[in-house]
Amino acid sequence: MNILCLGGGPAGLYFAISMKLRDASHRVTVLERNRASDTFGWGVVLSDDSLGKMHANDPVSADAIRAEFAYWDDIAVVHNGVRTVSGGHGFAGIGRKALLILLQMRARQLGVDLRFETEFKTAEEYRREYDLVVAGDGLNSVVRREYEAVFQPDIDTRRCKFVWLGTHAKFDDAFTFIFEKTAHGWIWAHVYQFDKDTATFIVECAPETWEAWGFEDMTKEETVRTCRKIFAAHLGGHELMSNAAHLRGSAVWMQFPRVICQRWYHENVVLMGDAAATAHFSVGSGTKLALESAIALADYLHSEPTQEAAFQRYQEERRVEVLRLQSAARNSLEWFEEVERYLDMPPVQFAYSLLTRSQRIGHENLRLRDPEWLAEAEDWFQRQAGGEPGRKPMFAPFRLRDMALKNRVVVSPMAQYKAVDGCPTDWHFVHYAERAKGGAGLVYTEMTCVSAHGRITPGCPGLYAPKHEVAWKRLVDFVHAETEAKICCQIGHSGRKGSTQLGWQEDNAPLPHGNWPVMCASAIPWSPANQVPKEMNRDDMDKVLLQFVRATEMASKCGFDMIELHAAHGYLMSSFISPVSNTRTDEYGGSLENRLRYPLEVFGAMRAEWPGAKPVSVRISATDWVGADGVTGSEAVEIALAFAGAGADIIDVSAGQTSPDAKPVYGRMFQTPFSDRIRNETGLATMAVGNITEADQVNQILLAGRADLVCLARPHLADPYWTLHAAVAAGDEATAWPLPYLPGRDQARRLAAKTAEVIRA
Repeated sequence: MNILCLGGGPAGLYFAISMKLRDASHRVTVLERNRASDTFGWGVVLSDDSLGKMHANDPVSADAIRAEFAYWDDIAVVHNGVRTVSGGHGFAGIGRKALLILLQMRARQLGVDLRFETEFKTAEEYRREYDLVVAGDGLNSVVRREYEAVFQPDIDTRRCKFVWLGTHAKFDDAFTFIFEKTAHGWIWAHVYQFDKDTATFIVECAPETWEAWGFEDMTKEETVRTCRKIFAAHLGGHELMSNAAHLRGSAVWMQFPRVICQRWYHENVVLMGDAAATAHFSVGSGTKLALESAIALADYLHSEPTQEAAFQRYQEERRVEVLRLQSAARNSLEWFEEVERYLDMPPVQFAYSLLTRSQRIGHENLRLRDPEWLAEAEDWFQRQAGGEPGRKPMFAPFRLRDMALKNRVVVSPMAQYKAVDGCPTDWHFVHYAERAKGGAGLVYTEMTCVSAHGRITPGCPGLYAPKHEVAWKRLVDFVHAETEAKICCQIGHSGRKGSTQLGWQEDNAPLPHGNWPVMCASAIPWSPANQVPKEMNRDDMDKVLLQFVRATEMASKCGFDMIELHAAHGYLMSSFISPVSNTRTDEYGGSLENRLRYPLEVFGAMRAEWPGAKPVSVRISATDWVGADGVTGSEAVEIALAFAGAGADIIDVSAGQTSPDAKPVYGRMFQTPFSDRIRNETGLATMAVGNITEADQVNQILLAGRADLVCLARPHLADPYWTLHAAVAAGDEATAWPLPYLPGRDQARRLAAKTAEVIRA
């Protein structure tokens, strides 16, 4: 093949090397507009995993690169004058210039034609001369712009400002994050050694801080001097340096652009490296993506039957990998964008939050890396909670008013659709009793409706008739007599989502016959297939409010430990809060204050009826997943504060299900960031929910301060004894089992011990 690589960065050079290794007869040319010795970065980071892949691909260049590495095992976090160090992270740094020189040398050895100080023509011209044109021309790719309509790039410019500097100060013992509080706001640095004399020193801050410091009007030299002054205590008398000779003034500052292209190739032109996709520098993966993409494309061009097939596989497989990495990078960069909400945390929790920010490092993964440090962090968490040292965060106690929970695990509300005329049946008794025996600290009922017309389906339970109270009391009495769990009644009204089929039938579809009338904040049906709800008038509001009060009174008589107002998921209270379903023009519509007016009236009446010693929660949808036209993250904070001001003890933070037009972003723990934001911006207690499936995730959420309680739904459907099994897996012997089940507990512990022995062997 006759191959042209546009761009002499890591992507283009390493692809050229990889192709020549697979077939020396390939004619490979690399064009680079800069000189061979030019570079505008400082150091790059590679993980052990990337190094292994490079060695398998080309041991010669990998060994040469490895010989230049500066290695570190620790991550240090300097915050509020405390240096917290966690080990076992296994990274290596190398100067970008050194990396490029080594790759250039290897490319020349293999016969690659390297042409520097050469401006590109259009790719359209080149692709007629060459069999393959690889566009590795970087972040501001000319080729990507040339075929923009084909590649369909999505470029998201992030908010923080950063400047890439270097220093001769020594940071060779750890990758170091430094957070400094200044007169104009917090500024932080990402610092790592990349050779024996030099470290990368990336300075970053929020745009408000950048403006307050006046960086926009500073020369490059003034910017460097100012940054040196801010971080002087960490530089040991050394200077900070800029090697961006081509930039002037505030141009040395950048805002990170997250790039992802829908399509990665056109005819015989293919994108690689930053031209195709970027990953935020806080996860150190930009060079990793470039090198691994180079290996992959070279492989596919030699394994697939046609060039088109090779391109398709490259696009499909690398794009999946990039999206996975970008998801982690997005979590990481968003953590830094909002870091000021965490800076009042104690140093150990702040460091843990930083280490787990991307979700690539989990709780037990940290234990593998540095068991002593994690054990100290867990003991710190237990001390704050009044718990026992040596136990994991999920087994820490928690208190709301007079309700004391033995652990932080919550059985989330899950509709069963097995009620008869609103009355819970033996199915509900067995279902909830089993989960209460299963070890969770708190068990929720499914949404319990305040009237027959307030039910979602004919199979939904209620609290509006004497027989309902009798049935629920029987369950509550059993939970209190036979378990250590507490039980919460979630109370709600279906609104426009009522009179629909059972969950395993057609979702949210009207009943085939016998539909009852529904109501909503506005006369907007859930979908064209659903009936048009009545827009509630004041008389309707008064009647429904009294129904909520009556249900609250009945819940109190049943002996529930806690109640929750369901103000999420598009049901009646939620329909007032969301502008998607509330288009009223009276005092109950328009502004968020108006949209909250009626839900707060209902909540206030419930709180007044409920015993003062017992807690009340509110479940909210923190986003409608419809963009700016719906509830947003900032509004969710205001919603939470409004309910807290009315007496809510904890906010149960869910999301979505308020509109069929919603476009949720799914993933593990995908709703936890909403809980995190509300908790750490307001100081309110929160519950996290949403695709949380593992004990590892529960412990991570809690120790990082992203929630106070963690709700699991489907895992408890699959395993009523999820918490007890998690305790056995964790070696936690302090978790109590029901007395008749002790032989089962002992056997489970023996089996777990045998499994651990096999793994160790």
